Amino acid sequence: MHEWILDNNLTPYVIVNTTNPDTQVPPGHAENGKIVLNVSPTAIRNLRITNERLEFDSRFGGSAFHVSAPVGAVLAVYAKESGQGMAFEAEPAGDDPAPTQPTPPASHLRVIK
Repeated sequence: MHEWILDNNLTPYVIVNTTNPDTQVPPGHAENGKIVLNVSPTAIRNLRITNERLEFDSRFGGSAFHVSAPVGAVLAVYAKESGQGMAFEAEPAGDDPAPTQPTPPASHLRVIK
């Protein structure tokens, strides 16, 4: 999606869930648990997108900051000019709990003496 936006000479933006404890964004820039970030090549440096994380370096209020967020904290990727893009469901933060085994139904059999 990011590349498609750039290929169409548009400005890629991402919305990140900042309530995820593994998210590192500059303090004071989030609103209502979300932050909108310009991820165009002119606004950031060292962009790394893996299956696990989105990371880059940028400047906020004149200060350098490393932004890092798990992919599950990315809520949307869209073009600033058109609003076209993709939205994602927020994933719960942290490790997945151990899967629970379903409780087998009670037996209909009973002991007769």
